[in-house]
Amino acid sequence: MHAYRSHTCADLTKEAVGQTVRLSGWVHRVRDHGGVLFIDLRDHYGMTQVLADPDSPVFAEVEKVRSEWVIRIDGEVKARDEALVNPNIPTGEVEVFVRDIEVLGAAEELPLPVFGDQDYPEETRLKYRFLDLRRDKLHSSIMLRSKVISSLRRRMTDQGFNEFQTPILTASSPEGARDFLVPSRLHPGKFYALPQAPQQFKQLCMVAGFDRYFQIAPCFRDEDPRADRSPGEFYQLDMEMSFATQEDVFQVIEPVMRGVFEEFGNDRPVTAEFPRIAYRDAMLKYGSDKPDLRNPIEMQIVSDHFAGSGFKIFASLLEQDGTQIRAIPAPGGGSRKFCDRMNAFAQKEGLPGMGYIFWRADGDGMEAAGPLAKNIGPERTEAIRQQLGLGVGDAAFFLGGKPSSFEAVAGKARNQIWADTQPNDDWKNEFKFCWIVDFPMYEKDEDTGALDFSHNPFSMPQGGLDALQTMEPLDILGYQYDIVCNGIELSSGAVRNHKPEIMYEAFAKVGHDKAFVDANFGGMLNAFRYGAPPHAGIAPGVDRMVMLLADAENIREVIMFPMNQRAEDLMMQAPSEATNEQLRDLGLRLIPQEKQG
Repeated sequence: MHAYRSHTCADLTKEAVGQTVRLSGWVHRVRDHGGVLFIDLRDHYGMTQVLADPDSPVFAEVEKVRSEWVIRIDGEVKARDEALVNPNIPTGEVEVFVRDIEVLGAAEELPLPVFGDQDYPEETRLKYRFLDLRRDKLHSSIMLRSKVISSLRRRMTDQGFNEFQTPILTASSPEGARDFLVPSRLHPGKFYALPQAPQQFKQLCMVAGFDRYFQIAPCFRDEDPRADRSPGEFYQLDMEMSFATQEDVFQVIEPVMRGVFEEFGNDRPVTAEFPRIAYRDAMLKYGSDKPDLRNPIEMQIVSDHFAGSGFKIFASLLEQDGTQIRAIPAPGGGSRKFCDRMNAFAQKEGLPGMGYIFWRADGDGMEAAGPLAKNIGPERTEAIRQQLGLGVGDAAFFLGGKPSSFEAVAGKARNQIWADTQPNDDWKNEFKFCWIVDFPMYEKDEDTGALDFSHNPFSMPQGGLDALQTMEPLDILGYQYDIVCNGIELSSGAVRNHKPEIMYEAFAKVGHDKAFVDANFGGMLNAFRYGAPPHAGIAPGVDRMVMLLADAENIREVIMFPMNQRAEDLMMQAPSEATNEQLRDLGLRLIPQEKQG
């Protein structure tokens, strides 16, 4: 017999009754039922109940074991009494009578329990992550992640993509986030950078003629953490393809995303088609370029109904350039109490409030209520109701000004309205994907007036060089696209700018001359001079995909060994101080930081 086990803790069924078996695992729980000791023995695969009574030759040793001890037992498989069968586990029809036991690893008193789902402070959970990972929910999420990655690899390979590994130690490049720098011992005073993404390398794979590349790629960015973003590092399904249009990328990625979410989504519906929504339309209708399409509410422009109206606040706003009035329909929100609550919501978000109208029954008809209705009169109010398709029991909320000043709050209010007016959470049990397309190439800083890239500086402008030379910068669109699911951005992608002359012109628009481009992107530009194919790609985030599939509210719940909110690894005590010898080898000297405050 094997030194540790003849079966896993998920293997035994009624067919094994009468066999002598050997199991090894962790003591999940010990129960004493009047002198009979029951142990739930757990390993990676499952759980088996083992028992010992005073007739067992090792009863005294079994009495000593405690939770999370690692033990080996030999014993005889017995059928459980029919009334004691546990249908929730594969081994629920049997139990093992212990005839021999060996303690493989005793456990000290636990800093957090493994049995049960008690909430513990995150700092404790991260410090003892190896214990936290034994808990069923987290263990299942990490296994889900492994299966998702295997599925992604299989689906990409089935479409003719090949997996290649790109360098981890590379050159720093300005891609929008802070680099992690690695000092070079062989080249004192110089530094490598950990890649924020394999962006330039995967484009070089296309120049080298490999046609279809993918990689489950680690990426490193020195960013502040968020609930949906891990500090330090993350993983993405990085892909690039040659002789490809934007639509070609969509046709590759859609079946991969749909297939993975159907495979691991527990029978939740997945979008049959991924709608393409222009960036400007997304901001107008949803107040976000990451819309949650499970929520069907669409905002509309209603400026005409307020121009020259008796509501002077909006009427005066509309006399200024670049202003709008937008309405958020609220089916089912037609009460003063609900309208006051949403008005308070807007104030908490930093706006003065939201105007509103709600419609209530009035005899056989309806009446519009609220201060706005009184100020603009019945004809304008009725026109708004008809435009928005509302009726008795519904409401509408209004925001005005330059769209950039209220769009973000409007988007949050749209989601809040929908969530608050639903009788249950059934609407959440689906995955709705979309593509956001036609991003503007450039945006202007409202304070300084400076022009900058709005998305990816490596993207091909729609219209190419001619658009850059003849169009107003803010009117130029890029072949840039995001894939979004349930309000979570999974990835950005683009058709790449593979022509040096177009790249120089694109950077010139934001004030960077040829020397800047050569200095920062010289390796890629040099390659483009020797025959570069048109190419395009995308990189959906693995962590965020698994987060959605696992119904996790925090991305750290789907990462095996995450850092905390301060980018610290509490378990391994990183970051840590370097020794003087290490610093000397690298030619570095630490300058003490002044204490703040």
